[in-house]
Amino acid sequence: MFFKKKTVNRFEEYDSLNYEPVIKVSICNGEQVAGFLDLNTNKFKEIMLISNDKDLEEFKSRYGIKEELRKIY
Repeated sequence: MFFKKKTVNRFEEYDSLNYEPVIKVSICNGEQVAGFLDLNTNKFKEIMLISNDKDLEEFKSRYGIKEELRKIY
């Protein structure tokens, strides 16, 4: 009665015109971090650590990404 049920968006939004979803891989230890690369400034914004395939699928489903992600080093 006093509280409204919040509606949950199916996907979180990102600006696909200015950002590209990528995986940044460390050349030292192979650590992988999923995030977005700013196409204008070439800066990387970290979102989450990828330690297995389940983490990668969670990242892709959270942002509605269907294609394979490019890896940057």
